[in-house]
Amino acid sequence: MNFDNSGYFFEDWINDKFYTVHLKKTNMGQQDGYFKGAIELNDAIDRLASNIGSLPGRISKFSSKEMLWKPAPGKWSKQEILGHLIDSAINNLKRFTEIQFLPQPYSVISYKQNELVIVNNYQNLPLQHLLDLYQVLNRQIVFIVRNIPVEKLDYPVDPQYESKELKTLSWIISDYVAHMEHHFRQIFSE
Repeated sequence: MNFDNSGYFFEDWINDKFYTVHLKKTNMGQQDGYFKGAIELNDAIDRLASNIGSLPGRISKFSSKEMLWKPAPGKWSKQEILGHLIDSAINNLKRFTEIQFLPQPYSVISYKQNELVIVNNYQNLPLQHLLDLYQVLNRQIVFIVRNIPVEKLDYPVDPQYESKELKTLSWIISDYVAHMEHHFRQIFSE
């Protein structure tokens, strides 16, 4: 991972394609998204589907103590990061569905990430419960996305970033997958 004055970025090869992801700092701490550049939506969905299937095996390599350990006060444990990914799936499933029929441009409504992790008490839920919920939600996302009519993938979306730049439904979906993979790198220290 590299740092510059605007935030941090990393570059990586994924499925024989080179991607640059840049997490931009803004005055309010809001990011401009997790994915920059071009990505085929089918590639993103294939990566999501692969992650759904591989996550339980990858997580099973950690002890309960490792899953629940918090690196610092106010920081999430690996289990809480997984809980955050569940919250993200819930919110994005709603977005990917609503963008198709609500007035355009669709305005993304943000959610209180830290508060949801605390209120849902992910730290004290059985890990298998979290894995099941993660998989069910993301399987539904894969199903919904694979059935979006092509013309709707270009529907405009206002992600509510400070830049005020409109994105497309396709970009929002790809950004969701990049966000998930960002958190997988945290969980698996990649």
